[in-house]
Amino acid sequence: MKAIETKKLSKSYGKSRGITELNLSVEAGDFFGFIGPNGAGKSTTIRTLLGLIAPTGGSASVIGHDIVKEKEEIRSKIGYLPSEINFYSGMRVADAIHYSAKLHRKDCGEAAKLLCERLDLDVTKKVDDLSLGNRKKVGIVCAVQHAPELLILDEPTSGLDPLMQHEFFSILKEQSARGATIFFSSHILSEVQSYCKSAAFIKDGRIIISDKVEKLEETGAKKVTLRGLTDADTFAGAFSEKEIHHFHTDGDTGSFLYRGDIGKLLSVLSTRKLSDLNITEPSLEEIFMHYYS
Repeated sequence: MKAIETKKLSKSYGKSRGITELNLSVEAGDFFGFIGPNGAGKSTTIRTLLGLIAPTGGSASVIGHDIVKEKEEIRSKIGYLPSEINFYSGMRVADAIHYSAKLHRKDCGEAAKLLCERLDLDVTKKVDDLSLGNRKKVGIVCAVQHAPELLILDEPTSGLDPLMQHEFFSILKEQSARGATIFFSSHILSEVQSYCKSAAFIKDGRIIISDKVEKLEETGAKKVTLRGLTDADTFAGAFSEKEIHHFHTDGDTGSFLYRGDIGKLLSVLSTRKLSDLNITEPSLEEIFMHYYS
């Protein structure tokens, strides 16, 4: 079964662009990263999938339920962490967590207690007095405590310090191990590369590529770094725009992504007196920037 499936899903805000004809497929049990810069359409996609805003075109299902006709069924089976966390004013942390559990008609006391301990969360404080990071921790507990089939997390690590980010992903890995589907949006490529099995890039409201992370990393391009390069413009001019991408220089150091014949690259390099040469596989971030330029 598909945990999430969209077919030409669109959402427009009058003349403003939201998302355009998204075709997205997330297998049940996947650990899926939804990547894009701010304003790319990540939150709009998530809110549309949850029925918080109505689509203007296309269709989608979440855990086998139509996002328009079966919104309540979807919400009963998921855990959702929005990018911005808000609670009823005056509530204490313990009250907010208990209230969330009651909405799912589950006794989550033991699970919530363990999660609060792991996240170093003081349940006696009022939510109004919490920092962004601690509000995010409350949201994590509310999203995870009832052991949902699907976790949908929108920019989940913003506001968390590095130690808490590590603990948060440990929690997500445990949820994935029990069979839950994890779908989270991020603009931090290292998170996706470290933890996700699959990912999709979204740009200007459109999916530009979606695949297994290991496949996304196998682009055929090489990251080349040269030191002692004294004629950067002449060197770059020896290649076509299809062969060389993101050429940057800093003093006598040049770096770029190369997608062409290795023999040609070596031939051009052999005419330069370089002090060092490094050819490696590009990182997911470098691949990401290639698609976004």
